[in-house]
Amino acid sequence: MLELKNEKIAIPVVLFAGLLWSFGPLVVRYMNAPNLVPWQYLFTRGLTIFCILNIYLFFEEGKNFYKNYLNIGFSGIIGGVGLGIAMITFIWSIINTSAAITLLCLAAMPFITALLGFLFLRETISINVWLSIIIAAIGIIIMASGKTNEGSLFGMVFGLISATGFSVFSVSLRWRKETPKFTTVAIAGLFCAVVSALVMISDGTNFLSSSYNQGLFSIHGTLVCLGLILYSIGSKAIPAAELTLLSLTEIIGGIFWVWLPILQINEVPTNTTIIGGFLIFMSIIYYSLTIKTNRRFIALN
Repeated sequence: MLELKNEKIAIPVVLFAGLLWSFGPLVVRYMNAPNLVPWQYLFTRGLTIFCILNIYLFFEEGKNFYKNYLNIGFSGIIGGVGLGIAMITFIWSIINTSAAITLLCLAAMPFITALLGFLFLRETISINVWLSIIIAAIGIIIMASGKTNEGSLFGMVFGLISATGFSVFSVSLRWRKETPKFTTVAIAGLFCAVVSALVMISDGTNFLSSSYNQGLFSIHGTLVCLGLILYSIGSKAIPAAELTLLSLTEIIGGIFWVWLPILQINEVPTNTTIIGGFLIFMSIIYYSLTIKTNRRFIALN
């Protein structure tokens, strides 16, 4: 795999990856009636991710790239299913609550990953990380306290489930170091497509939405793949602490795009979202200043 050794070049590459990911919520907001076509969205997005990553692997590793699937192992299956569940619950989160709350729930991923690593891999959690987790939890509680209607709380719960799914993916890669990352993500895309197809078959609904929506579904899947490839190319040259800070690009950008008046979404975060989000941001910054060697999770919403 192509890797950048120069940090000055790698940083803008990783920032651009986060920028690509940040357009996800905007793409969802531009869909026609996204609450009526979540499974069509997941089906097309999943297939797009699966196809693009396999094409990339073919050019990267040659015609024997399929052998990665033979070496995926139990950890890869767990990681792929976890990531697939994260992708599914992401759409259910963002159609039930604000983009800001969904993204801020996803911002808690480093701490959920730390907890899962502690529980299943017996990784040590330092006092500083525990403090970061507590601060982030307080921020999430504050956000929840300002959203009393059932739909918004429903969206927040799915946002946290999505964050947990991404963390399962991250922990699975640490569980077995030789687990092929891109192949695991491709399995997640296939998992989304298969689950969505089964749901639509059982409901008797069409697999495809309007051509407009189908285009947006494919665009989102493409953004996810391109961001992942760029992130992987640039991440090797950047310390983990800086990667954690750079990950904020996705969160800040996602909130900014749906607020920016010229894009006509005009989604303004509530006061409790701003306060809770501020605490989550502070916990991430504090976390990034205290970690030394641990590589950051990969965000793929």
